[in-house]
Amino acid sequence: MATEKDTSRDDLLRATLAVAPGTPLREGIERIIRAETGALIVIGDGLLGEIVSGGLRIDEVFSAQRLSELAKMDGAIVLSDDGERIVRANVHLVPDPSIHTDESGTRHRSAERVARQTGLTVIAVSQSMRIVTLYAGAARRSLEDVAQVMSRANQAMQTLERYKQRLDQVSASLSALEVEDLATLRDAIVVLQRAEMVRRITQEIEALLVELGTEGRLLRLQLEELVQGVETERTLVVRDFAQSKRGRTPAVMLADLAALGPEDLLEPLAFARSLNYPAVPDSLEQAVGPKGYRLLSKIPRLPETVIERIVSKFGRLSKIMSADLDDLLSVESVGAARASSIKEGLARLAESSILDRYM
Repeated sequence: MATEKDTSRDDLLRATLAVAPGTPLREGIERIIRAETGALIVIGDGLLGEIVSGGLRIDEVFSAQRLSELAKMDGAIVLSDDGERIVRANVHLVPDPSIHTDESGTRHRSAERVARQTGLTVIAVSQSMRIVTLYAGAARRSLEDVAQVMSRANQAMQTLERYKQRLDQVSASLSALEVEDLATLRDAIVVLQRAEMVRRITQEIEALLVELGTEGRLLRLQLEELVQGVETERTLVVRDFAQSKRGRTPAVMLADLAALGPEDLLEPLAFARSLNYPAVPDSLEQAVGPKGYRLLSKIPRLPETVIERIVSKFGRLSKIMSADLDDLLSVESVGAARASSIKEGLARLAESSILDRYM
């Protein structure tokens, strides 16, 4: 069930997309800023009802030039729900004065109250300070200059690259320990910690890319390449190492990890608790045998359904590693060719993992 916080975030995301660089609306706002006229823009007129007073009925196709010219009048500009038409101009908005707002300026106070009362997206462009503020329902965001957002995104990408590099290192170390059957709960948690940090930095960058619009195309491609496979890795580690508990599916455990506060990200016991282990220091050093999902997924062209059957048959990676061809052939959908492929694939993974660890 979506929470009020989730709804506000979604509303703000849609509002940010509507004014992202490269959109006609953003071009119109840039014109207003250059002209130093300021503006109050409402996207959607169906819910305004009695809070609209006066104004001119325009009903013309939207264009950046029309928007900037109409902004020279004092009143608000109302766009259609899809932003494709300018419906009204020079409108006086009369929202409920009892709605709380922390804004001080008249234009911004009206904007916030209208957004809260109607749930519509309202944009306030400051005349003197050249600041664009979005109001979407109860959410609020001030748009930064594109160059500033780009600088922050580049810095975040550099941080992400360092965290991803560290994730690759601890992931490779875990693979070697799995092969030797020496992995502890702490080793698995270190990988999950790094994966969770990468996931959260990725979310921050994605929010910046939304604000950058078309200006962030290259960064988005770089981001997609950099984080490819991270979510899969996170899921497989949970499936491999979590203890079974009724009602605690991998999806539930992943949601618990995502909900951890910033102070818990570096606390291994918080991760242990999410994986159904006792939150005591001794539990971190206990040996844990992976089920085998993670390493089996690295074998090319091995379907997920077959991986599931192999894990169900043997229960632990160590037993899968020691299984001979006849043992593997007893698994449904595993023929002679696939059994040989599994044995050879695991042998190659074991060799490369151990070499990476000790070189």
